[in-house]
Amino acid sequence: MKLEELRKIRERAEAELRLRGGTSRVKIVVGMGTSGIAAGARQTLRALLDEVARRGLKDVIVTQTGEKGLAAQEPIVEIHEPTRATIYGEVDEAAARRIVAEHVVNGRPVTERVVEVREVKG
Repeated sequence: MKLEELRKIRERAEAELRLRGGTSRVKIVVGMGTSGIAAGARQTLRALLDEVARRGLKDVIVTQTGEKGLAAQEPIVEIHEPTRATIYGEVDEAAARRIVAEHVVNGRPVTERVVEVREVKG
């Protein structure tokens, strides 16, 4: 492997780490418990990471959690903002990309996928 190839691999890994930690305007959490993974949560997580990176959203973190207790709604995706948390159900790759475009970028929740909205007290 050439030095330039190694450098590119390192840059990609560093970019993905930045997407998973640090300070943020929005935090996206994907349920990665057994039922989530069985329902396609890995692909959903990958689509979210790809879409956030493709759009260059530096103030958005994508992370994962365990079971959320909503197995019938898996894959589950939560969008955490300063004043609310929106929980989406049955989020496949296409829905994940749409959620980033419409909700994260433009502030318009994708209502047909919303399971619950919780107000966050500051």
